[in-house]
Amino acid sequence: MAATSNDARATAEELCEHEETFRSFNKLVLFAILHVGLVLACLALAFLGQVPLLALLIGLGGTIAMVVGFVIAG
Repeated sequence: MAATSNDARATAEELCEHEETFRSFNKLVLFAILHVGLVLACLALAFLGQVPLLALLIGLGGTIAMVVGFVIAG
């Protein structure tokens, strides 16, 4: 059985920590999904669109922009 606590402050702190972990995990999943989409779009641009240099620049720039955006937002 799980340990239970009657201290309201302890449970409120645990709830806040849990919510913060949940938000962080949501941001990580969102970043992963967006990055996979960016990589797939760049691969399509490189191979099907036959502009690999542009795809490389968009891929690197998009990755840096997403990292910076998620660091600032988070």
